[in-house]
Amino acid sequence: MIFSKRIFILALAGLAACGTPEYRAERSHCAAEWMLKIPPVHRQEIVTKYRTEERLTGAVNCVTEGSNTRCIPATAMVSVPYPAVETVDIRKPQRDTQIQSCAIRACQAKYGNAECQT
Repeated sequence: MIFSKRIFILALAGLAACGTPEYRAERSHCAAEWMLKIPPVHRQEIVTKYRTEERLTGAVNCVTEGSNTRCIPATAMVSVPYPAVETVDIRKPQRDTQIQSCAIRACQAKYGNAECQT
């Protein structure tokens, strides 16, 4: 339990630290190391994506100008799901966790804090 709380705190500290140049340098070094240790494994998966389409609502908007009445069907933008095939790296979540942990450890060792703040 204590170990999981520590990881959670380190993860939050790591997310807050993404902005410093020192942190980015450490993360870059760790990324190169962990890409070798946990290489990508790509797989094609079906995912749900969304596109926006204009569809008729069933209502009609009419405007009268003098003796002429012009009616236009009302439309609305709707989000439509559709399946798509994407290539994903199934090891990315595991590798990203290791990269973040590595960067935080390096910052702690070099700067005394997880944010790499000088």
